Amino acid sequence: MNFTRGLRNLITRNWPLKLAALLLAFILWMTLIPEEKVNSDKTFAVALEMRNLPGEFEVVEKPQATVEVTLRANNRVLNQLSAANVRCVLSLEKATVNQEDYPLNPDMIAAPAEAKVVRVMPNKVRVKIERGREVSMEIEPALIGKPKPGFKVVKYEILPSKAMVRGPESKIKPKDKVRTSPIDISGIAQTADFEADMILPKPELRLTTAQTRVRVRVVVAAE
Repeated sequence: MNFTRGLRNLITRNWPLKLAALLLAFILWMTLIPEEKVNSDKTFAVALEMRNLPGEFEVVEKPQATVEVTLRANNRVLNQLSAANVRCVLSLEKATVNQEDYPLNPDMIAAPAEAKVVRVMPNKVRVKIERGREVSMEIEPALIGKPKPGFKVVKYEILPSKAMVRGPESKIKPKDKVRTSPIDISGIAQTADFEADMILPKPELRLTTAQTRVRVRVVVAAE
């Protein structure tokens, strides 16, 4: 009985001070524990990279530019990480025109070995592809202004006169033409040469060569 009473007194006597001491000890333990012993989660907005699309295909509907990747690691590692250290790579080597939804999973995340991927959001993305097509497209100059009064444009010559263009087959139409950037012929009274950029008829198309400018000769004569 005396033992029980003594134990009770030991616990209850000055209990506010004892509780404060316990809290202080816990805080000190949390403060002194090494960072490498404590794991935390951190979420990064990571660029979504698409790779290995077969050459006969073209992407007509791209997914969102970034995905959220949550990593778990000790605090020391997490503090040294940034979105630049993490990549989400979607391989399209087995893509077909019939598939539009592609799963995203932790295996697609390239991250430091010390970190574990615990979540990828969203867990799928939409990518629409079509077969590609390459055509030779006529180039048409965009002339603005008028020659000097008493003169008229007789003809124009473009070098080169056509450009090789590639893109999704649904985006290439028979009447499509490549146009030049505006060429101002205001006030000219003799044949003049200009250089201009090529402008494709649709943003989904691209030139297949490195040449992006053309030379345009505008021939004028007296009316």
